[in-house]
Amino acid sequence: MNDINKLDIKQLRVLNALLELNNLSQVARKMGLTQQAISEQLRKMRDLFDDRLFIRQGNSMVATPKAQTLGPAVEHILKQLDALLEPDVFTPQTYKGVISISATDYATQALLPQLFSITRQQAPGLKLIVRDFESDKVNQLISAGELDLLISFPEFIPDNLAYRTLFEEQHLCITGCQNSGFEEPLSLSEIAALPQLVVSPSRANLKGSHDQWFANKGFNRNIVMSVPSFSAVPNILQTTDMIAFFPSRLLPNDKVKELAVAALPPPFQVIVAWHPRTSDSPIHCWLIEQLQNL
Repeated sequence: MNDINKLDIKQLRVLNALLELNNLSQVARKMGLTQQAISEQLRKMRDLFDDRLFIRQGNSMVATPKAQTLGPAVEHILKQLDALLEPDVFTPQTYKGVISISATDYATQALLPQLFSITRQQAPGLKLIVRDFESDKVNQLISAGELDLLISFPEFIPDNLAYRTLFEEQHLCITGCQNSGFEEPLSLSEIAALPQLVVSPSRANLKGSHDQWFANKGFNRNIVMSVPSFSAVPNILQTTDMIAFFPSRLLPNDKVKELAVAALPPPFQVIVAWHPRTSDSPIHCWLIEQLQNL
């Protein structure tokens, strides 16, 4: 047999059609080619397979034993090739695989419990790994394929990643339920003077996300304590005299209460991000859609 690289898809389709129809003119009409073009493809296949393949008998083309032997294999190959062009049909219920999500402390509390409830019901074969959000490493990890989705805030996401805004969130001013004596609504000067707890997940310092907003208003905050996660805030406020700014989606909480204030800091965006190479991945698109609907 000659070099298999000389065999192309068109020749396989001609061979398959001739086995089905046994007639050159009918094959030509079916394939939208001239009878001369079909004959030329047949000539090339005869050279490749070193066999006549089809013998004219009246108006028909009779397959040789070699052509009949090739028939099932050719039909299988063509079906496999056609399947390459068929659109993927994604069904969460039958999906099996592992997705790794990097999420901030906030997202782990505000979004992931609801997301996991959905995936367990609708995609039971999906396994999820949640990692701490490490802003210094996310680009390296997601580029290496060790992370699939990031749930965070825009300022922590590298510019080369695709992302979608899930919603806008608002920080509210809270304190422990036992604290009293506040004359509400509190002015910004009163808020700034009160002892405050801030959440600083990536840097261990006494700095908060709204420091600049207060500074622009002419006030310096009286920050006296910093913790790395939002989950610690209610327990600490419950037993101290401090206040804190806390995401609205993590409320209500029976350990704290909201304080009425004259003004609130600007709202912030919560986003989901991913590497552009997975933008058309059915499982990624489905998970992003579920997050948007929470």
